[in-house]
Order: sequence, then C-alpha cells, then structure tokens
Amino acid sequence: MKRRLLGRTDFAVSETGFGAWAIGGNQYGNSYGPTDDAESMRAVRRALELGCNFFDTADVYGHGHSEDLLGAALAGVRQQVIIATKVGGNFYNRDVHPLLRERVGQAAGIAFDRIPPDAALPVTHDANFTPAYIRFAVAMSLGRLRTDYIDLLQLHSCGEEELRRGDVIEALKRACERGHTRYIGYSGDSGAALYAIQCGAFDTLQTSVSIADQEALELTLPPARERNIGVIAKRPIANAAWKSGNRRPADSYAHPYWERLRRLDYDFLQGRLNETIAVALRFTLTAPGVHTAIVGTTRPERIQQNAAILESGPLPKDLFETIRSRWREVADSTWVGET
Repeated sequence: MKRRLLGRTDFAVSETGFGAWAIGGNQYGNSYGPTDDAESMRAVRRALELGCNFFDTADVYGHGHSEDLLGAALAGVRQQVIIATKVGGNFYNRDVHPLLRERVGQAAGIAFDRIPPDAALPVTHDANFTPAYIRFAVAMSLGRLRTDYIDLLQLHSCGEEELRRGDVIEALKRACERGHTRYIGYSGDSGAALYAIQCGAFDTLQTSVSIADQEALELTLPPARERNIGVIAKRPIANAAWKSGNRRPADSYAHPYWERLRRLDYDFLQGRLNETIAVALRFTLTAPGVHTAIVGTTRPERIQQNAAILESGPLPKDLFETIRSRWREVADSTWVGET
C-alpha cells in the first residue's frame, strides 16, 4: 500500500488503515452481531501482510475486546505499526456482564474493585472526559494493547462545550508528557470538529468522509489543510448502506446513509458491489486533505479486495466532481457529519 505523511506528525500511514470496531464484537456483540476471534486475527494479519500499518480502535469497541485482540495480533510487530485508540466513552460502570468487568480489570493488571477512587466513574453517563477518568482509561488501554505507549490518542466524540472548557485537552497533553502517547487527535464531526482544528491543540482529526457524508469537505478539511493537521477518514464507504436496496438495512448505524443514498441516487450505485465499493473508497481517498481512510472488517478477503482497489489510484476528476455536484444539489442542512 502507498503511504502518506499524516499531517504534522512523523507517521507515514498506509492509504487505508484497519478500523478495529468490527472485531470488537466477540460474544458481547456489536451491530454486526457476534464475531469470530480467529477470523478477526486473520484479518489483522492479512492487513499487515498487504502493507497496512495504521490500526485504529477505541476502548469502548466491544468493551475493550477490540484493543485486546489488536494487542495480541500486533505484539510481535509493535515497532512497525501505528496504533491509534480513543478515550472518553465510559463503559466500566455500565451494566455489563460480571465476567467482562473482571476481564477488563485484569487486562491492565488492575482488579476492578481497586479502581482509583479519584477516577470519578459515573454510573449513569456513557461519556466521561474528566482528567481523572482520562488517566484511568489510558492506563487500561495500554494494558489491553500490550504496549508502553499509544501512537495516537484521540478524544472520542467529545462535544464542543466540553472542548472549550479545556480540561480534557490538558489531560491529553499530560498523557503526552508522561510518555503514554506520542500525538493527540480529535475524533468527531461538524462544529466540534471545527473547533478542535481551530484551537490548535490537536495533531490529527478523524472525521466522516464518504459519498453520503460530505460536510467535512467544505467545513473542516480546508482549515485542517491550512494547519497541516492529519486527517483520518472514518466510515469511508458509508457502511455500504446501498447494499440493502429498497429495504432499510438491519444495521441501524447505516440508516442515515441509506436514506441519503436513496435521494442521491448515484448512477454507479446500480453496479456490482465491488465496483461500487471501489468508487466509494476512491472518492474518500481523493478528497483533498484526507491522508488515510479506515475501513472496518473482520474478513481477510475484504482486506485483499480493498488493497486491489487502491492500485487504481485516485478517482477520475470528472467522476469526483459529478459526485460532489450531486451532493450540492440534493443535500440539505440536516445532512451533517455522522459521528
């Protein structure tokens, strides 16, 4: 795979990264349902074989299971890869299976009932961006990932108001000072993503860019380019929401994109699945300012197919502009970035 310098970092990242949300399913499930760990491990290793060096996960994916698997799969090649994870989603005090609670604690060598009292874990909230919680969650991620440091630590969909208070940004900076991460990034969309760029604190932005999600092309990618911020495109093939045709997809995560694509009605959506995926992925990677696109899958053969797509290079300019023109014609003010 070709590589691109990720903004002002010193990371030369593969054009497509491995999005590890899907492999977090296991017996705890995700919107794809339970997944097979052995197949997930094969997918990670196939990505490595094909030149992928950027692996993106989050502590909440599978309640830590995604990080567990990545840590195991990448243990022997740690210095050859770039590991990015996210923090801010609190699942430790949620109503999860007792065995999962025990395993989460053991992964970092911390008994669950000995979590530091100053971690201030809320019982009723799914997000926690307090400095004490950030310190705790980063320590847990390091344990699951089997590493002494994270290459890129990202805030997970933190709101603009929280960002403006500044405490969470300072917490990430402290993680850098302690050597727990090399760079810090923001993962999110719309106004909060714009503020994350403008505040000057972050090295990277992870945001939605696809044929069904183009707000970032006008709102955040231009200022990110001006500030040399690395851009990681998430959901680059719009969850392949067109696959279900006239039936609403079972994956609720894909519902907004399915509805948008029905109205956009791109001609190429009528082609074969692999051809449509190729157009969608190449569109995202052709968007000015995008450095890498993270594609989530548990299937080794999909990794191979995506690598073959990249050999075709950027999307032809006329097709790229046709897609952009159709978006401008159809999109309304509610079509904001899907976080």
